[in-house]
Amino acid sequence: MTDLILTTFDWVPEMPRGYVRDIRVRWGLEEAGLPYRVESVPFRNRDAGHFSYQPFGQVPWLTDGDISIFESGAILLHLAERSDALMPVDPRGRSEVIQWLFAALNSVEMASLPFSLFKFTGDTIETPGRKLFDQFLKARLQHMEAVLSRREWLTGAFSVADILMADVLRLVDRFDGLTGFPACHAYVARATARPSFVKAYADQMAHFDAADAA
Repeated sequence: MTDLILTTFDWVPEMPRGYVRDIRVRWGLEEAGLPYRVESVPFRNRDAGHFSYQPFGQVPWLTDGDISIFESGAILLHLAERSDALMPVDPRGRSEVIQWLFAALNSVEMASLPFSLFKFTGDTIETPGRKLFDQFLKARLQHMEAVLSRREWLTGAFSVADILMADVLRLVDRFDGLTGFPACHAYVARATARPSFVKAYADQMAHFDAADAA
């Protein structure tokens, strides 16, 4: 079997380390036990070759033989097709995982990104638009709190949907955005205590730390 190739940046600043989205793919690969190797592209001076694989100049992308896939959700869905550790094989189970995978990206991350970007930039100015974004996120978290207060994982067993949802909520939690949402906070804690996440996180941090030392 040809090893999968995960491509990420060669270096990033301190702030996003541990949250660059290749961690989602690393996590999925570790959960599935699939062999892979990591390659790098420059964080600075992104060239035409980079844009030919990722049209927005972002990371990650995955190479699987003659297939190249970008966007973390699409990559994880591809991996889930290869491993029942990430998604069950029965149609009902698959549909449940897929719907929550898209919910993580479209319903929750869409609401959380403005909040996180304000926090990353250190913007503390209260504006009507800012309050609207915060209220939007709070509404989404209230719905997730109701769901996660009743279950350990989104679809019964841990799946690729939990990788995405937990990583989305993990970034909110970084900025104390889960205060007042104990079920969401506990869910993130459960997910990130899994050995596969611990290894994925350590590997990403080591990758960027090595660039500092080079």
